[in-house]
Amino acid sequence: MSEAPRPPAPAQLPAAETVLVSLPPYAVILHNDDHNSMDHVVQSLLACVPELEAEEAIQVMLTAHEEGQARVIRCPLERAELYRDRLEAQGLTATIEKA
Repeated sequence: MSEAPRPPAPAQLPAAETVLVSLPPYAVILHNDDHNSMDHVVQSLLACVPELEAEEAIQVMLTAHEEGQARVIRCPLERAELYRDRLEAQGLTATIEKA
């Protein structure tokens, strides 16, 4: 007795060959100002950008204070817009630029 022909197996990507699509990075830039305290800036960075650790937030604040601006984080555009909006809601000045 002969077996019925089997249909071809559906095409599958091997697990090791997962394709990752990379979104272009953008940088959130914090600008120095004369009206927010250093403590407020650090607390705002920690509240608005969850990826930052306390030491990183302090370094961003100090760089912005000393150099006029500092890169907060590199991330996809949508997240950069969210973080910029959150920082601005705290009274900080932030912009986005292509990284």
